[in-house]
Amino acid sequence: MIELEGVPELIDPVMVAAFEGWNDAGDAASTAVAHLDREWKGEVFAALDAEDYYDFQVNRPTVWMDGGVRKITWPTTRLSVVRVGGDKPRDLVLVRGIEPSMRWRSFCNELLGFAHELGVELVVILGALLGDTPHTRPVPISGTTSDPDLAQRMDLEETKYEGPTGIVGVLQEACTHAGVPAVSLWAAVPHYVSQPPNPKATLALLNRLEDLIDVRIPLGELPEDARAWQVGVDQLAAEDTEVAEYVQTLEEARDTAELPEASGEAIAREFERYLRRRDGGGPTPPGGHATESGDGTSYLRDNPSGRARPPKPPKAGGGTDDEESSEE
Repeated sequence: MIELEGVPELIDPVMVAAFEGWNDAGDAASTAVAHLDREWKGEVFAALDAEDYYDFQVNRPTVWMDGGVRKITWPTTRLSVVRVGGDKPRDLVLVRGIEPSMRWRSFCNELLGFAHELGVELVVILGALLGDTPHTRPVPISGTTSDPDLAQRMDLEETKYEGPTGIVGVLQEACTHAGVPAVSLWAAVPHYVSQPPNPKATLALLNRLEDLIDVRIPLGELPEDARAWQVGVDQLAAEDTEVAEYVQTLEEARDTAELPEASGEAIAREFERYLRRRDGGGPTPPGGHATESGDGTSYLRDNPSGRARPPKPPKAGGGTDDEESSEE
């Protein structure tokens, strides 16, 4: 039985969740929820019992000092609530934690219990995967749902994915079976520069979330951080001709595939976002990861220089020297 003492009655609540680990390439998704929590000064009202869901040899607790007293912080999932002001105020229930090590069905049921008690009308789960996308182009964001009606109403894709999945996929299906509308937003992170942080992917997720739930999200320093990140990757690529050539190949493939997108709905969405921000006033501004094929392996290899290197080009037979695949 979930009892939520001290939580006021919420206004049109939306649950926004992200989990560190396999579903969180470049820490883009968990950083997005952390940004919302920080900007709107979220208040934690619940934490799941770490003993039930985490293997402490995989996700170890940390020891810290508080006024000379040693304390332990256990890896877990916490829930906080924030109120978004404006003409049409609404509340967000933020869920941030680590992908659980076990008992995923119980984990999802517990989160759904909170959603039910709080009257949550929509669950949005953020994720990030490694993909064949150039860092120089806008971050691809895919919005998926298992609900055909929701897909049509919110301009989303009805998910057809088959293969290995993480807690994002499991929680979305649990919501569907429980009759709770649920959406997953995935950012594609360049696999050749997958190290966190990736503020450009975080910014793209927040922009898409803003459109989806019709709220204006304060972005703080994220736009500037995203520009600085891209400049830094540009400089790394310029120092390595192999990486530079590979990035150019990705750019050409991306530009060719998305020529129809250069006009029409994409431009309209960007223009609407610009108008909304202008009218609103104020400042505008571990382990493997999910990849585009489903196996959770990363193309990135550590090397003595510390620079990112792309995968080797395909052999004539269709494989690669490393015989790796990718995932979504």
